[in-house]
Amino acid sequence: MKNYIELASKRVQLQEGPPAIEKLLLTCYLRPGISTKELARQLLLPVPVAAAVKKELIRLGALRQDRGVCCTPDGETYVSRRWGLDGLDLPLYRRLMEEEGAWRAELADLLQKLGDIFQARPQVDVQIDQSKCTPETSLKRALLCLRDHALIGSRILCLGDDDLVSVSLGLLLQRLFPRAVDHRAAVTVVDIDQRFLQYIREIAAREGLPIECRHADLRRPLSRTALGTFDCFFTDPPYTLPGMSLFLSRGISVLKKKSGQPIYLSFAHKSPDFMLEMQREFIRMGLMVSEVIPQFNEYEGAEMIGNRGQMIILKTTDKTAPLLTGEFKDALYTGEVKRTLRTYRCKKCAQEITVGFQAAFATIEVLKNKGCPLCRHDSFDLAQKKSVM
Repeated sequence: MKNYIELASKRVQLQEGPPAIEKLLLTCYLRPGISTKELARQLLLPVPVAAAVKKELIRLGALRQDRGVCCTPDGETYVSRRWGLDGLDLPLYRRLMEEEGAWRAELADLLQKLGDIFQARPQVDVQIDQSKCTPETSLKRALLCLRDHALIGSRILCLGDDDLVSVSLGLLLQRLFPRAVDHRAAVTVVDIDQRFLQYIREIAAREGLPIECRHADLRRPLSRTALGTFDCFFTDPPYTLPGMSLFLSRGISVLKKKSGQPIYLSFAHKSPDFMLEMQREFIRMGLMVSEVIPQFNEYEGAEMIGNRGQMIILKTTDKTAPLLTGEFKDALYTGEVKRTLRTYRCKKCAQEITVGFQAAFATIEVLKNKGCPLCRHDSFDLAQKKSVM
């Protein structure tokens, strides 16, 4: 059978990358008869671009125009096999995708189940910046993934998962595919905390969820066997610039090398200056900010951040690459960053600069973005590190 997405990608060079073609074809399968304008609106594409992709897929034999756009029999077979759509509860899928707020009624019992699961989860470890998000927040993250066409048929990574997003993703897939033998989607959890990994394993075994758990310290690179294997990832990293950069870098290293891959970054609301430094880090990694949803995340007992956090949806580009690739030896968690002084030596002029607690530069990322005060070079070696009592 033809690989319609690969063929169309070669003939229609989209800046949005192959994921845009995938979403268009999948949308035509799930909503037969959709208009070209509605396709463009849903996929956030200019109408001429959506029309060009549609025409190419028609020419290839995957789509047909008949009172709207729909798949041909060959196109339906291709989509069904590629995403493992046999057994999908299509009416439920359409309600969740098309009716704002429909999930509260449709998934009320699932939310209740999550409430019970969250009630029994391990206590958080504040030394590694864990915090408890609410069951509703965890489920809303999974629904974002569904909305972005990044759930069905995808390999999804959760980098750190004290929020049990993996469980929400698994339960949502189970609801969408009540009779499916193989819906092709799979979730992998990577965490340093063995307590949460064991708890997630127990839930996955009990509920029959497609979740795999792996123990890892993200200060060290992830296994080479995982490189380039995931379609998207979720992370709620330490709320420090080094923590954010490290977690994003590790996630990027295992994403498939395609433009338009989504990254779901949960982070505290920060000052304008801090947010500017964050955005500079995104640019250094070749990431595009697709959407920012303020007050999206709700946490229990997280008064330091007002019990609320933002959801930042990033997308990969042709220039995306991890900023940090080797072993990470610097301060990472909030307590470390706030109470550590480090001396860096400029690789160009050998000027030594103090970074950290009450210093002019709070983190190495801030120093790199501003450059050496003497020569403006942006590459440094760690010369000394000490804790501040």
